[in-house]
Amino acid sequence: MRWDNLRLDESLPDDQDAGYGGGQSPAGRRDAAIPLIERGAVARTFDTPGFRGMTFYEVHAKSVVNRVPEASRMPFRWTINPYRGCQHSCVYCAWGETPILMGDGRTKPIADVRAGDEIYGTYQEGYYRQYMTTRVLAHWSTVKPAYRVTLEDGTQLVCSGDHRFLTERGWKHVTGAEQGALRRPFLTLNNKLMGVGGFAEQPKETADYRRGYLCGMIRGDGTIGHYTYPRKGNGVGHSNTFRLALIDVEGLDRTASYLARVGVGCNKFTFSQSSATRRRVTAISTGRRDAVQTIERLLGWPDHPSADWRKGFLAGIFDAEGSYLQGILRISNTDPAMVSWTVSSLELLGFAMALEPTNRPNGLMSIRLRGGLREAMRFFHTVDPAITRKRSIEHVAIKSDAKLRVVAIEPLGLDIPMYDITTGTGDFIANGVVSHNCFARNTHTYLDLDAGEDFDTKVVVKVNAPELVRKKMASRGWSGEHIAMGTNVDCYQRAEGRYQLMPGIIGALKDAANPFSILTKGTLILRDIELLAEAAEITDVGLNVSVGFIDKDLWRSVEPGTPAPARRLEACKALNERGLRCGVLMGPVVPFLSDSPAQLDEAVRQIAATGATHVMPIVLHLRPGTRDWFFGWLRAEHPELVGRYLQLYGQGAYAPQAYRDRIAGQVRELAEKHGIGRPRPGFGHGTLRRREPQAAAAGPRPASAAASAEIPAPHRLFSAPPEQLTLL
Repeated sequence: MRWDNLRLDESLPDDQDAGYGGGQSPAGRRDAAIPLIERGAVARTFDTPGFRGMTFYEVHAKSVVNRVPEASRMPFRWTINPYRGCQHSCVYCAWGETPILMGDGRTKPIADVRAGDEIYGTYQEGYYRQYMTTRVLAHWSTVKPAYRVTLEDGTQLVCSGDHRFLTERGWKHVTGAEQGALRRPFLTLNNKLMGVGGFAEQPKETADYRRGYLCGMIRGDGTIGHYTYPRKGNGVGHSNTFRLALIDVEGLDRTASYLARVGVGCNKFTFSQSSATRRRVTAISTGRRDAVQTIERLLGWPDHPSADWRKGFLAGIFDAEGSYLQGILRISNTDPAMVSWTVSSLELLGFAMALEPTNRPNGLMSIRLRGGLREAMRFFHTVDPAITRKRSIEHVAIKSDAKLRVVAIEPLGLDIPMYDITTGTGDFIANGVVSHNCFARNTHTYLDLDAGEDFDTKVVVKVNAPELVRKKMASRGWSGEHIAMGTNVDCYQRAEGRYQLMPGIIGALKDAANPFSILTKGTLILRDIELLAEAAEITDVGLNVSVGFIDKDLWRSVEPGTPAPARRLEACKALNERGLRCGVLMGPVVPFLSDSPAQLDEAVRQIAATGATHVMPIVLHLRPGTRDWFFGWLRAEHPELVGRYLQLYGQGAYAPQAYRDRIAGQVRELAEKHGIGRPRPGFGHGTLRRREPQAAAAGPRPASAAASAEIPAPHRLFSAPPEQLTLL
């Protein structure tokens, strides 16, 4: 799907990947940060409670009846999605662990990055590409087959086959082919990626680390004094002072924070004002005798320093006396003891260095780190200095002796959640290598919108969808196959209340006697109940509402933007009372939170009360990434269940087959107990009589009518093996 002003090119279906117009990557274009839809579509906002914070992009599409890729393994071949983006805000999210280089020099898992964050990207100037800070414009996740790329230095990158990395020979996809549809530049063994290699683990803020930092910082740049002075009359007075003055308040604030942890409070004040040639200097101090004595004890050299102490010490002495300029990292001091401790700490952490005497009268000695940017980055991440300015790599060229040759590219055999971000430079630094913006959710990210916040707040509206459906139904090449709606984006989200596209779509399908089905979490479907009834008189119409559980607290946690489960069940009841066959997709069943016999019984009882024709349970599953997020949530909300989940999901993403079979068996027994599928008094099942469509005289009835009879339940997915679906 390529955007061309207000039109969509139907050269690719809605549910497949696509590039940008003309095949040109947005990387390196300064206007790439502008979402493509904002360059042509009519954007509207509405100041009403239901649409507050939303932007609607009205476009004219070339095609709206789209074929589902065979790789998706869906039990239907055609779908209609009049909207892209959704207001339901369902919280079925995943967490990724790939570290991204942030603008402050630290790293953050890509799943935790948010729009507006400052990170590092790159730009080309002359022969070399250089690092520069940029902003995250969008963030999203998708699910794709995973590949693992292993580099010579041991760096591992888990990504999709579509993802691109910068190599010594330009951008290359992880997978590709020499010919055919997948013809594109792709990685091969011995290609070298560009960057510094895998990021080092950041230190833990332990008591030893804090003490080491205070020792390095205060010994490096602080002052402690003890003075005596004559008092009026007889006697001598004593004064104890501690002061630390710095230009960079980050180091000052960290020092004050660490001192406060041991009961030492400090006063913060301006030490000297800024001028035309000097920056403002801020200081912290205390004159309390007990506080100064505590600080002096903290500065003592430890007998057996731990690795954490050494990391903290190096961070402190770098903040106090270190620099990183023109690609060279140095730490200088005049105290031989400080130099000795700095050298030994660097050696024990595996850093190579050179001692550089300055031949100054004060005996100043400089310690220069060897290894260029690669080792400077490892130093920054290993010890974590506080001062952001000193760890900046802005405008540093991307050249390194890191061993980044590709030694293996292997499929993991899993579809896992992937995360991506859109940046102002079109790239970012992922685990030490230059990475392109390529993880794309197949329904929103072609538009330069993310599938996270943008997916919830920026909705693309295909305003000509009804006309396109009618045109497709009349085309000579259309054989009248079953069409599924609501399988990707809910066609009855709140936007439908304003744009009212579904009546025209249903009308076109009805006039063509084309079988269709709808899956929804919205209650707006009731607006079209009479039109659906008319369609059901002449073709197969399958309706399903999605209700995974009835617990209100759980609903508020994971589906905050959807109608309440009770309201969705009321919609199901109204449809069945009108004679339309409507069932319930009962997913996800959340182990130990919505799966007790009593909870299942109550859920199925309420589903049965709607006259539902069928119910299909789907058990929660935890793919890699989703698993991390879910266990983090579980530890915070239900710590007592962590052990049980580890046991249940210890072997993989799915709950054991025995558990899934048990849930399916329980729901099947409960469905029989409560009469789901049997005729019920007050419900109009079977009362709609079939009649031939008015358009039948113009040609034969679609050939798919017989085929659709093979679908025992709408969408046919309800007879598939139970697994978690993303229902937006």
